[in-house]
Amino acid sequence: MLLVLVVSLIAYMFSQGGTILAVSDLYLGRSTTIGASLRRVWEDFGSLFGVVFLNGLAISVGLILFLIPGIYLLCRLLVCVPAALIENRGPRESLRRSFDLTRGSAGRSFVIILLAAVLNYGAVLLLALPLGFLLASNARDPSMLHLFNALTQVSTSIAIILVSPVLLIATSIFYYDLRVRKEAFDLQFMMDPNPQRTPGTGDIPSILS
Repeated sequence: MLLVLVVSLIAYMFSQGGTILAVSDLYLGRSTTIGASLRRVWEDFGSLFGVVFLNGLAISVGLILFLIPGIYLLCRLLVCVPAALIENRGPRESLRRSFDLTRGSAGRSFVIILLAAVLNYGAVLLLALPLGFLLASNARDPSMLHLFNALTQVSTSIAIILVSPVLLIATSIFYYDLRVRKEAFDLQFMMDPNPQRTPGTGDIPSILS
């Protein structure tokens, strides 16, 4: 179980980081590949792990203490991973950066999270309905219950795989939208079309690349 947990966590971070970096490059008009995105995740794996750990810890504490603070923290920390990977920031700095960017936009973050949750549950329900009919037609067969449970887990995993990229793509685009609105990224790019990214500065081109 511990090995499965570790492997799942590593796979989650690579898929999350790789997707965000790939969407970022495409959004900025750059060419990219799956391998290139994953290599960049590997280079920043330590920082990414710290961000994911601190983010999960903060949200978990908020949810344990009370539901509303946990949801609020989830909304304010929505873009901490893009901030870490794209701006080359450390864990604590990335969380602080996310708080700065989402100031006044927690409601928009909540809408993104809510829509992702609706899509996720909708996909699970859509895949589970045929299984429910199958179980109902064979309700007297005990073996069908075990098969139903196994197939339900598989369908849930498939739904998560299909829907998770939607949230990651929306998060990446939301991150750039916040930076354009708050920091006039388009004007920065017009003045310097070939900026160099340096650690912690977040100097990257705007959506007009």
